[in-house]
Amino acid sequence: MENINKNRLFFGSCLALITTAMTFAIRARLETVFGPEGVGLTLEQLGYAFAPAFFGFTIAMIIGGPLVDLLGIKKITWMAFITHAVGIVLTLMADSMTSLFIATLFIGIGNGFVEAALNPMVASMYPDEKTKMLNRFHVWFPGGIVIGALLGWLVMDVLDLSWQVMVATLFIPLMAYGFMFFGQKIPVTERVQLGISNKKMFSSVLKPLFLFMVACMFLTAASELGTTQRIESLLKESVSAPLLVLAFINGIMALGRLFAGQVVHKLSPSGMLLYSAIFTFIGLWLLTVTSGGMTFVAAAVFAVGVTFFWPTMLGFVAEYLPETGALGLSIMGGAGMFSVSIVLPIMGRLMDGASGAGEALRTMSILPAILIVAFLGLNIYMKKNRKTEQA
Repeated sequence: MENINKNRLFFGSCLALITTAMTFAIRARLETVFGPEGVGLTLEQLGYAFAPAFFGFTIAMIIGGPLVDLLGIKKITWMAFITHAVGIVLTLMADSMTSLFIATLFIGIGNGFVEAALNPMVASMYPDEKTKMLNRFHVWFPGGIVIGALLGWLVMDVLDLSWQVMVATLFIPLMAYGFMFFGQKIPVTERVQLGISNKKMFSSVLKPLFLFMVACMFLTAASELGTTQRIESLLKESVSAPLLVLAFINGIMALGRLFAGQVVHKLSPSGMLLYSAIFTFIGLWLLTVTSGGMTFVAAAVFAVGVTFFWPTMLGFVAEYLPETGALGLSIMGGAGMFSVSIVLPIMGRLMDGASGAGEALRTMSILPAILIVAFLGLNIYMKKNRKTEQA
């Protein structure tokens, strides 16, 4: 790690993740701009238009994962910068479902390249603190959503400016992370450092434990991002400013991830995941029966649940399955985002129907209910494994 400015690279990574996260918050606000009361798209059509943000992410992760080792972290990071820039420009020009779809696809690919390059970089720079530092890095996903949500509320609801002004604010963190990475020496991935062969890496992603974690990632990501991405439509009957609820949820998540080190010290990663599933289930159910100020109470319970999902899933794989390398982390992230691309149109169809947002939230609560059982089993398996190793 000689001649590598870890602090600058970590800060630049956080700015790149802020850019990624702001696109989620701003897209949530665009739901009303392009929806039935704006351009005229149905909520189901919006689900399809926004889906590329997630399957585009998946494509970039699956392609970028193996390429990180081959081309290096630096090239993949600059690919993220370029596709982000193109996506922002195309979003500013969008005026239909098709143009919004294409713009969102570029944004999604940029977001995917950010995760494909920077998750393994953080794991490589901090080999003895992977779960802690991945959680600290991922502070800026909810942190960036808070920034984007507050900017969207300020620009459109308070200052009454155009939605294009809101979208243009994405250029600020984009240019900042480009500057932070410019001219910097970047480390190789941990797999390259350890000398693990391609053959071992590819065989490792077929291990039952890894496949189990991929299946769980489908459900954890959909529970978190499916709900927060459609917050405007889900809560528009419950509160006057759903974007403020989104900012509130992600503020709690950012604080939780900031202090993840202490939580990891008290709970194992598998224990964190079990408690997360329980709180997520309770939070989603509370959101179906609350309104007004009580919505924030329900949102707080939900936020406590989803806080550690994404980074701890990645941290678990990096810690217990390091031989899967950047490919393993990319498959995990890609699986998570792909699942969200599936649930968005389904949620839209449920909300377009007579049952509305309540039915969509009740349906989503099935996912963490399944995870409670899955992570209970994971905890039992990990405890048995530890006892076997100690013996």
